[in-house]
Amino acid sequence: MSNENQWEYDYSSLYKNSSGNDTGYANVGSSGTNAANQYNADGGSTPPPADPEFHPVPNPEEPPRKHRIRPGRVLRSVVALVLVAAVGFGGGYVGSMVGNNHRLVIQSSDRSEQISDALASSTSTGGDDLSTAQVAALVTPSVVPITTEAVIYSNWSWFGQRQVESGAGSGVIISDDGYILTCAHVVDGASNVTVTVGDTDYTATVVGSDTASDVAVLKIDAEGLTPAVVGDSDALAVGESVMAVGNPLGNLSGTVTNGIISALNRDVSIQSNDGSVLNLTLIQTNASISPGNSGGGLFNMAGELVGVVNAKSEDSGAEGLGFAIPINTAISIAQDLLENGYVSGRPYLGITYVAVTDESTAQQLGVNTYGIYVVDVVSGSGADKAGLQPGDRIVSIDGSEIASRDDVTAIIDQHTAGDTISITVARDGQMVTVSATLGEQTPKNNQ
Repeated sequence: MSNENQWEYDYSSLYKNSSGNDTGYANVGSSGTNAANQYNADGGSTPPPADPEFHPVPNPEEPPRKHRIRPGRVLRSVVALVLVAAVGFGGGYVGSMVGNNHRLVIQSSDRSEQISDALASSTSTGGDDLSTAQVAALVTPSVVPITTEAVIYSNWSWFGQRQVESGAGSGVIISDDGYILTCAHVVDGASNVTVTVGDTDYTATVVGSDTASDVAVLKIDAEGLTPAVVGDSDALAVGESVMAVGNPLGNLSGTVTNGIISALNRDVSIQSNDGSVLNLTLIQTNASISPGNSGGGLFNMAGELVGVVNAKSEDSGAEGLGFAIPINTAISIAQDLLENGYVSGRPYLGITYVAVTDESTAQQLGVNTYGIYVVDVVSGSGADKAGLQPGDRIVSIDGSEIASRDDVTAIIDQHTAGDTISITVARDGQMVTVSATLGEQTPKNNQ
C-alpha cells in the first residue's frame, strides 16, 4: 500500500485504469447517481475507438477564468486518518431506512442521585465539573459495544466460498427505550448487528445510516436503559478536559481514556469503507483512540456527550490525534434520519462524471483533453433541465475552476436543494455556460 493511501483497507484497485496504471483518481465519480466505468455517446457498451495519432493536451485554449478557488477545501487538512471501527468488510448492505414513523426524544436524565460531590466550577456547557472517576462512573452505562457480521462470497476458488466476517465498534444510548447513536462505518455492510447491554445481547435494527456524515442510528427492543445526557459541542473550548469511552479492539468494552480538546472545527478528509472520501468537520482530541472506539462517546467533565468518536491518525509519526463528530451535528443528522429516512436538504445535480488524467483513459473515452467529463445525465434532474450532455467537459462551477472530481463535490456541497449554480462546459470546441437548479438528494436518486 502506498504512503498516499494509509487507510485501514486497501483501495488501490479503485485508482487504477483498465491498463493497471495508477491515475491518482478513482475511475468514476458521481453526484447522486450510479457511476459508470465507460462512456459511449451512442449508449453502447463498447468504448470509442482509439486514435493512433492521439496526443492529449492538458489544457487547450480557453477563455480567461476567475482565480482558481476550491470552496470548502481551502482550509481542509489532508490527514491520513483511519476510521476506527474494527471492521473486516466494506460497505454494501446499509440496513433498513425507515422514515416518518420514528421520533427521537433526547432525554436529560435526573442525575441528582448519581452526583454526590459536584465541584463549584463549570465546564463550557455549563454543567458541574466532576472528577475523572465520577464522570467515568456516570457515563459508562450509556456506552455499549457493537458487534457486526457480514456474509462475504468469494469466487476465486472452483466452488466459491461463503464466509462470515465480523467487526466491532461502539455506540451511545440516547433514549431509554433503545435508540443508539453510532458511526455509519461501524454498521454499513453488515447483515447482522448486535448490541450488548450489560450481560444481554440484543439484535439491532439499523433505522438510518448516512455515509456522508458517518452517522447512524440503531434500535434495540429494550426498556429502562441509561441514556447519555447530551451537551453542546458548539460551546466547547480548546484545552477543555474530555473523556472517551468505547470498545477498543472490539473486546475491551467500557474502556475509558482521558485527554483534552486539541482543536475545534478541524476539516479533515477520511477514506470510507467503499473507497470514497468523506470531508468532515470534526473535534480533535488527544484522548487515546483505538480500532473499535468508533461510535463511542466523547464526554466533557460534566458527564455530557459532546462528540461521537470516529477516526484517528494512522501516521506512525503521529501521537494523540483522535477525532469525533460534534454532537450537535450528530444529533441533527440522527433526527433527520429518524423523521425522513434520509438527510433532507442535500443538493442533487444529477450527473455522473469521470476524471480523465492519463492518456489511456482519454483514448478509451475518445477525448483529447484531460479533465472532468460528464458521462451520464439523469432525466428530469437539474442538470438535464439545464442542458448538460454526456461528453461535456466541466470547466468551472460558479466561476471556480474544476480540476478534480473533489472540486465538483466541494462546490455543490456548499449549496442546498433549490439553489441555482452556473456551470461552464467545453462542448464541440466551444465554451457553454448554463444555469442549473439543484434538486434534493434522496435515497432513490442517490442509489
